[in-house]
Amino acid sequence: QAQLVESGGGLVQAGGSLRLSCGVAALSFSRLYMGWFRQAPGEEREFVARISLGGGITYYDDSVKGRFTISRDNDKNTVYLQMNSLKPEDTAVYYCAAGRTSWDHYDYWGQGTQVTVSS
Repeated sequence: QAQLVESGGGLVQAGGSLRLSCGVAALSFSRLYMGWFRQAPGEEREFVARISLGGGITYYDDSVKGRFTISRDNDKNTVYLQMNSLKPEDTAVYYCAAGRTSWDHYDYWGQGTQVTVSS
């Protein structure tokens, strides 16, 4: 079992930055594949970024590549999403997710944090 709690969302102007954090209560955080997803109003939830167990391998959706950075601190049981050069189309509820067996399937989800980018 794992519990995920996101924080760090808020309102920011276009071009600004935010850093999202996701604290994970789990016995073996370092064995969980972690990812970030987002869901805009009226849209389906979409993939944003994912990171390997040790943090050495990352993958991004093309829409955020070069602007967002996913990282993890296995000592703090936390995964981060640094978001730079934010655009109004990045407005969404952002969710972190954890997978026990791969980064293609996620077993646990947080409650989400709202990110709003004004133009």
